[in-house]
Amino acid sequence: MTGPHGRRAVRAAASRVLPRAVGVLLLLLVVLVALLLWFVVAPAAELREDPLASRILLGVWRVLYDTTAPSLGVAATAVAVALLAAAFVAAVENRAATRARTSYRVRTRPLAARVVMAETRGVYAGPVTVTVLIPAHDEAAILGDTLRSLLAQSPAPRRVVVVADNCTDDTAAVARAHGCEVFETVGNTQKKAGALNQALREVLPGLGDNDAVLVMDADTQLDPGYLEAAVRRMTDDRALMAVGGVFAGEGGHGLLGLLQRNEYTRYGREIARRRGRVFVLTGTASLFRPRALRTVAAARGRTIPGTPGDVYDTAALTEDNELTIALKSLGALMVSPAECAVVTELMPTLPALWAQRLRWQRGALENIGAYGLTAQTFRYWAQQFALGYGGVALSSYFLLVGVTLLAIDQWVWFPFWLGLGGVFAVERVVTVWSGGWRARLLAAALLPELLYDMFLNLVNVRSVVDITLGRQGSWNHVQHARHEAESAPATVPAGA
Repeated sequence: MTGPHGRRAVRAAASRVLPRAVGVLLLLLVVLVALLLWFVVAPAAELREDPLASRILLGVWRVLYDTTAPSLGVAATAVAVALLAAAFVAAVENRAATRARTSYRVRTRPLAARVVMAETRGVYAGPVTVTVLIPAHDEAAILGDTLRSLLAQSPAPRRVVVVADNCTDDTAAVARAHGCEVFETVGNTQKKAGALNQALREVLPGLGDNDAVLVMDADTQLDPGYLEAAVRRMTDDRALMAVGGVFAGEGGHGLLGLLQRNEYTRYGREIARRRGRVFVLTGTASLFRPRALRTVAAARGRTIPGTPGDVYDTAALTEDNELTIALKSLGALMVSPAECAVVTELMPTLPALWAQRLRWQRGALENIGAYGLTAQTFRYWAQQFALGYGGVALSSYFLLVGVTLLAIDQWVWFPFWLGLGGVFAVERVVTVWSGGWRARLLAAALLPELLYDMFLNLVNVRSVVDITLGRQGSWNHVQHARHEAESAPATVPAGA
């Protein structure tokens, strides 16, 4: 079958199969790369003149072990493979970004910078104003803090709408007490995405080209300069379709909270090093031009997945990640500047963190499965591959350390591995330096963060199993209460 109809049929068939098989595909790719690396390294071991030591473990398992450092060739090969992989991913991403800026394919890339600039040349759409949408489900306990941080912004938002979704508490009353509008959803069964779609159908028709829409979570507090920086970006570049926030974690929650804050600090640092180039337009707080949201709604069911007329894909567990990919697929230019910092909630318990990350990871897999492998999604595929390979590597590390400890008769200091571990420890400390002395001490300890990473790897494995078996994903809404974070200072990385 050839021609456009044939290609569409192939894409439709892939869109049905790939979302469920994406986890298995990535796992197979990880195993294949690991085997290829083994075939590169194995010949070096066979050239050794002295035999490997052996020992019987637990009475049944004969293991071979080596207490010498790997050869220079093996180490160089590993470094070269990593650098080449990173360079390839960066090259593909840079090509996709360049094409998004220069493309003039109006039908498939209607949000490309060149298209937008051509259509708006010589047109003044007025100053940039901000309409805020805050989806909220039973958020009365924390909504007041969010609204106070929002209303203190300069410039102040023109309009604030709290989208009260199936609330059973005083969310609507708290919003009205702060002078905000309330939009109550009707019959919504599609969580946050469904609530926002209902509100946007009411709000978007009345907005001009420069009446930007800020979508932010009810548990988020904006940095005092957030709106000023975002509006300035929108004013200076009329081709810019979205401005995302760089998030940091709230204070409190003990060791678990500190582990999450370190994770977010590293994320903010990476975004800063990328000069604001977006991974995800975070749902914590992101600003959109109406043109971008209208174009996404019009493209749903045609060039991107989703229901025609919906801005947010209600089938996606991670609607913010999916919307980011949708905008990139349509050629949109977007940025997450360091000045647009937000403080967001942390998960207070391991079960809550497990539920949150399971939704995030499964949603990410479903998103790239729905869009397939394109120039715009290539980096997302690469990130998922890196997560899978990192999980295999970390699990192997713990396994081999355990085997080595059981195999050797006395403790042996390995200079090569001590040096490598020292480099790793320095990297961990440097990347959280802006988080303060507690963050640095935790990073220097290494083991807690390694165990935290192992926890996240288990989440990734569970998400692959669930998506492959076709298990239904869930939102797992966290019921908020006034907690220790109200009295603990929020941690915002310097420069974020």
